[in-house]
Amino acid sequence: MSRTLLRTARTTIFTKSTPFSSPITRKMATYGNPCETASVQDKAAPAGDFSQYNIKNSTINTAAGVKLAERQSILVGSVLDLFEGNPTLKHLSLWHRDATFVDPITIAKGYDKFAAQWYGLPAVFNPIKIQSHKVTSSGNPIEMEVSNTYTVKGIKKEQTIDSIINIFVGSDGKIEKVEDKWNGKLPDGAVSSAFRKLNAVTVPTLIKVPKTEEEDMKMKADREKTS
Repeated sequence: MSRTLLRTARTTIFTKSTPFSSPITRKMATYGNPCETASVQDKAAPAGDFSQYNIKNSTINTAAGVKLAERQSILVGSVLDLFEGNPTLKHLSLWHRDATFVDPITIAKGYDKFAAQWYGLPAVFNPIKIQSHKVTSSGNPIEMEVSNTYTVKGIKKEQTIDSIINIFVGSDGKIEKVEDKWNGKLPDGAVSSAFRKLNAVTVPTLIKVPKTEEEDMKMKADREKTS
């Protein structure tokens, strides 16, 4: 990552002007009930089930009083899988091709960039273990708290990062944007360096994203052998 980009990333974290301020306008629901558009999303894109999308995180924890529509549960489970280093093409089929992923050092807009981010995560960290998660709002965005432990491959340096994750969903039931807000600072040392390697500017040229279902399943099997 260049010095200019790094300075920009640090400024993003420690100032009020951040990439997390979304230009997407949504009509917010109460924190407890699914947003008004959730039923429209369900009709536009039938929820299916977790196995249909190879989703491992099928038990969704919610705060007291928070209820998710079926489609929202599928999307939350799929995003949890991605943050745990378990991407597949079926997971990414739940995203718009021009969707955006944002964290404190990355803005990945468009399929080539956000797909490389998710496939790059298990290439840099292994294992990745979600310690806890809780959906705190079923509006749009869906909001959840996640505590995730990342271990850098090779040197086995690990760090737990607490995040607020926002999932913005279009009227067709597909993900338009995911924001990952870390706990106020960059990880330290080796973990920070590993995350910088996933910067959206360079990672699409370095990380292999499968083109076919067969190739995807082979990569998935290879990951599971080493996890």
